[in-house]
Amino acid sequence: MSTELIDRNEDLKRLRDEGYDIEIRDGHLLVRDVPYVTASGKIARGTLLTPLTTAGDKTVRPKRHTVMFTGEYPHSAIGERIEGIECGDRNERVEAGLTVCYDFSAHKVDASGNKVPYDDHFEKMTYYVRRLSHPAATIDSGATAQTYKVSAPSDDDAPFEYIDTASARSGITEMQRKLWGCRLGIIGIGGTGSYILDLLAKTPVKEIHLFDDDVFLTHNAFRSPGAASIDELRSRPFKVDYFQNKYSAQKRNIVAHCERICESNLHLLDDLNFVFVCLHSGNGKAPIIAHLEDLDTPFIDVGLGITSANSMLRGSIRTTASTSAMRRHIRQNARFSLEGEPGEDEYSRNTQIAELNSLNATLAIIKWKKIMGFYLDQANEHHSIYRVGLNRILNDDTT
Repeated sequence: MSTELIDRNEDLKRLRDEGYDIEIRDGHLLVRDVPYVTASGKIARGTLLTPLTTAGDKTVRPKRHTVMFTGEYPHSAIGERIEGIECGDRNERVEAGLTVCYDFSAHKVDASGNKVPYDDHFEKMTYYVRRLSHPAATIDSGATAQTYKVSAPSDDDAPFEYIDTASARSGITEMQRKLWGCRLGIIGIGGTGSYILDLLAKTPVKEIHLFDDDVFLTHNAFRSPGAASIDELRSRPFKVDYFQNKYSAQKRNIVAHCERICESNLHLLDDLNFVFVCLHSGNGKAPIIAHLEDLDTPFIDVGLGITSANSMLRGSIRTTASTSAMRRHIRQNARFSLEGEPGEDEYSRNTQIAELNSLNATLAIIKWKKIMGFYLDQANEHHSIYRVGLNRILNDDTT
C-alpha cells in the first residue's frame, strides 16, 4: 500500500482516517472488509476495488462509475438480491491479484436526475459501501466497513516512482505480474537499445542494467526516444548515465555500467534473468553469446540493415531469440555474425533511422513478453526478419 500516496490525497486520507481498510495495489484502490448479506441470510465480508485515477501522485475525479467486488452477490435483509447495481459477473482472478466475482454499476445522480461523475474516490467508494453494507447493519448493528484496522506495509519493492494506473485501467495487472522480479540487461544503449529501455521502463521488472562505454552525442539524440536539451548534449554525458537519469524519474532500479562488456567482465551478466544484445557489430559478440549460453540465460539479439538504391532506403530488421528450447540455430543457420565487422552497407557507416530502431526494439520486447508468457505465442519463432520494402515479417527457427 502506498502510504505516501494516501497521505498526499484528501479523498484517500479521508477513507483511511474514517476507519476504512484501504490498500493501493497494482494501480487499484481496494476497500476491504465490506459487510454484506449473502443469499442464505448470513453476513459475510468482501472487497470493493476500482482502478485509481491519478495525475502523478495526485488523485483526480474517477473516470469510471463502476466498481468490482470479490464476494458473493449481496442481498437485502429479507433475502432479495440488491437491484440497480448489477453490471455483470465473471469470477476471474484478473484484478490486483484478487478474484473478482462481480462488476457493479451505479451512477451518481444530481438534483435534476442527471447522471454526473463522482467528485472523488471517497464519494464513489463510500456510496458502494453503503449500498452493500446497509442490509448487514440492519441485521447486526456492528456490521460496518469502518474497522479502523492498523496496517503499514512497505513500499520499498515498488518498481515505479508512482503507481501504474495504466495497467489497472487496461485490466492487465495479472499478466504484468509475470514480469515482476525480472533482472534484465541491455548491452549497447544506442539506437535500438535506448528504445528497448524506453519500453522496459514501463514494465514492473525488478532491475534494468545498462552496459555501454560510449558518450551521448548530438547524432544520438536523433535516434533515441525523448528529446535531449542542448545543455545536456554540451555536457557530453555517458549514454548509460544520460538514460539512467532520464528514466529514473519513472522507473526504479535502473543500473548504469559505464563499460563495454568483454571477456574480462562477463561476470556482470551472471545474475541477470534476460539480456538484450544490441551491438551492431559482430566483433565482440562471441564471448557474450557463449557466456549467456553457458549460463542458460535467455537473450534476444537485434539487428538492423540499411542499403540505398535509387535515392531510397531499403531496410530489414532482425530479431533473434535464444532460449533453453533453442540455441543451436544462431551458429548452424548463421543468423548473425559473431566475429568481424558488419557488411558493406549503410549501417556499417552508422546510419540508423529512429523509426526502424524503434520498430526493432518493439519487436524484441514483444518477443520477450511472449517468452515470459505475457503474450500468446503461436509461432514460437526464434528468428524473424521484417522487410521494409515488402512490409512483411518472415519467421524461422520455430520450436
